[in-house]
Amino acid sequence: MVEVVLREDERGVIAIGQASHAWISGQLARAWGNARFGVVEPYEEVCLGAEQHDAGMAGWDLAPTCNPDSGLPHSFTEMPLAVHVELWREGPRRLLSQSRYAALLAAMHGRRLYERAKLDQLAPEQAGIVRGFIVAQRKFEQQLLASLTADPATASLAGADLVARNSQLLWTWDLLSLALCLDWAPCVAHEVPTADGRADVKLDTGGERSALSLDPWPLRSATLTVHCEGRRLQGRFESDQSLRRGLAQARWETVEFELVPARPQRSN
Repeated sequence: MVEVVLREDERGVIAIGQASHAWISGQLARAWGNARFGVVEPYEEVCLGAEQHDAGMAGWDLAPTCNPDSGLPHSFTEMPLAVHVELWREGPRRLLSQSRYAALLAAMHGRRLYERAKLDQLAPEQAGIVRGFIVAQRKFEQQLLASLTADPATASLAGADLVARNSQLLWTWDLLSLALCLDWAPCVAHEVPTADGRADVKLDTGGERSALSLDPWPLRSATLTVHCEGRRLQGRFESDQSLRRGLAQARWETVEFELVPARPQRSN
């Protein structure tokens, strides 16, 4: 679930911080919307929430731990449960210094992730941690919603339907940004909000082009290039200390992804 995103390519591995992957979510948010998919509202708050939804992970990304099996940083699926839960609890609260609405979306995102956990497959202590986290997050969300509803400037933005729509948009952008970083294409984002309902959006390889396609096309511009930053790792590491030294010395790389509309299917 957290630490760094490890992107493999023909030259090895790039370690991308969770906050940098979330940056792509923010870039998608700022470009999102057209006649079919509607608009992003409230624009600034939702875009901020998308870009900062992993804010709690930034400190951990700067000093990751080493996986002794791979000799690389623990990937985003390998963090200890208790640590991961605490970072998800802390991140949205940090966003309160900027925006209640952004904090609400980040809190909902973390809670929704853990509501997908198969509690019957966890040890009792771990299942208790997850249940406690979900209860606490729901209480925090209700406090934020009450505050937004009581404020005349934000009351119209705190309706259940709009908040649910924006939470699902963040879910979509998070999936797409991870899919780009981890080469998951082809993959499908399900239940993506549109102007009048929901649709599935497919991310696919671009055939003869190096670009990736989205179908149906959900963005305002004709194409879109998004990017993030990571560090190129060489070899394997034997300890947390050697990993952190290696990261400090590693060369930074910008990773770009071009998105284009899917090509029309040719009829025989």
